[in-house]
Amino acid sequence: MLGVYEPLILSKRSTAFIVLFLVVLVDQATKWWILAVIMPFPAIIPISNFFNLALVMNTGVSFGIFGDGDWWVRWVLVICASVLTVGLFFWMVKTKERPLSFGLAFIIGGAVGNLIDRIRFGAVVDFLDFHYESWHWPAFNIADSAITFGVAIILIDSIFSKKAK
Repeated sequence: MLGVYEPLILSKRSTAFIVLFLVVLVDQATKWWILAVIMPFPAIIPISNFFNLALVMNTGVSFGIFGDGDWWVRWVLVICASVLTVGLFFWMVKTKERPLSFGLAFIIGGAVGNLIDRIRFGAVVDFLDFHYESWHWPAFNIADSAITFGVAIILIDSIFSKKAK
């Protein structure tokens, strides 16, 4: 039994749900802040010599792929993202490995954040713009970062796992 001053130890599943929820919350809060408080569309706010806040409404997927599609492309992307997210969610719930559950929680949280945008706006709100002189990395958001971080956790865990194969 836990004493009064002992830390609360959450289960793997509870911690993964908290991570997932926080990713969606922070992603949606930053997108609200960009859209409602910081800038009208379109706008670029230089922050440093390598970083801008630049509002981009991405109607496609990664790097704007399929961005020139008709209205139905939006709904195909919503359906595909929803099916993949549900599959990842069940995988997260069933796994017994903590790094895998955290990685999946970050991926799912990011996917849900971008899915909310796609349903609400017909596009994903991207605003983080890193650049070197005139070369710009495609704009991205917190959800995209969470997805990348989740994939990195899973890859690193799979490479350095001490489990016998």
